[in-house]
Amino acid sequence: MRVYDMIVDERRYLADLLSTLAPRQLRAPSLCQGWTVHDVAAHLITFLKFGQLKIYTGIIVTAADLDRVNRWLTQRAAAKSDQEIVEVLRRRAGARTTVPRSGYDPVLADLVLHDLDIRVPLGIPRELSEERLSVAFHHLTSRASPGFAMGSRLDGLRFSATDTGWQAGAGALVSGPAETLLLGIGGRAAVLDGLAGDGVSVLRQRLASPQRAGALRRLSGPLELLVRPQPRSRRSRDSVAPGRLTS
Repeated sequence: MRVYDMIVDERRYLADLLSTLAPRQLRAPSLCQGWTVHDVAAHLITFLKFGQLKIYTGIIVTAADLDRVNRWLTQRAAAKSDQEIVEVLRRRAGARTTVPRSGYDPVLADLVLHDLDIRVPLGIPRELSEERLSVAFHHLTSRASPGFAMGSRLDGLRFSATDTGWQAGAGALVSGPAETLLLGIGGRAAVLDGLAGDGVSVLRQRLASPQRAGALRRLSGPLELLVRPQPRSRRSRDSVAPGRLTS
């Protein structure tokens, strides 16, 4: 299945899931620091209309402080009711906005992370497709989109998924189930107790004291993409049968 098709499917799944949640669940804290489940849902619709324009405007206005852009747009979208957010997510599930010069992989990675941000603290089970987890894992551990603000978080660490066998990086080991490992890589400190290895303490320290990049370093990410686009998984271009995953 192509990554774009996975994206459409994930948005529809999340719209269906959100529509079943009680008000108390929607107001519960998510794994995304400082955001409720409602806030995460609001974030999911922020780039579905005029998305490319918002990205370029945000890069210019904030000197590529995309975390600030995301929080500002999410705050605006969070003013909508739960029902409005679900309706927009469902109606615009086919939106094709991507991070410039990056393909669809970072969009799917964002959706996979936020699905886990919602379901894990609420205790909602789901058998998440290994194919989709693979796209997210390999994107975040290779050259992640600037929007993820990875910085030096993964430097000198080796990540190993105990249930899928995926490996990335070199150095002190951080291991665990693919979903938990992905959340740790994505900066969710709440899941670190579910990971093992000498590198966990290093990752914990980095998440507790994140380094804020200056304007020049932030701008270097988008500028680099202009001259050297991100590598895209085969699934960004072709149909791939389940089980034939490539790194």
